[in-house]
Amino acid sequence: MEPVVSTRGTHFIVEAAGCSAEILSDPKRIEEIFTNAAKHAKMTVKTSHFFRFSPTGVSGAVIVAESHISIHTWPEEGYAAIDVYTCGESDPEKAVDYILQALEAKYAHVSEIHRGIPEDDGTFTHTILTWEERPEEQE
Repeated sequence: MEPVVSTRGTHFIVEAAGCSAEILSDPKRIEEIFTNAAKHAKMTVKTSHFFRFSPTGVSGAVIVAESHISIHTWPEEGYAAIDVYTCGESDPEKAVDYILQALEAKYAHVSEIHRGIPEDDGTFTHTILTWEERPEEQE
């Protein structure tokens, strides 16, 4: 019999601003950043796919055994919408920190959502914690 996998997971939703437009326009560089972020956070990379929109912007995801890391960028705005969702023994916050540093973000609004929390009636809920970061001030 296979072990039961917990429904609990951690989902970081990140609004990153002041990022490098050059990096946000480069799907190969973002794929490298996201793959390294996953490994840095002790996630198991399964596959990835990134593509560039015309004339600008990148979307993509790294699928990990623990779930996924994804992004959509607006280089002309210096903005990236980032999701890091995992369950298991990984450290998704390390992935978020790695990504923000690599994108040269000057500001981030972060929401940490603990998902899949079982209720007594057979339903599920989540909790949310939100904060702001200015990565350049943490150096």
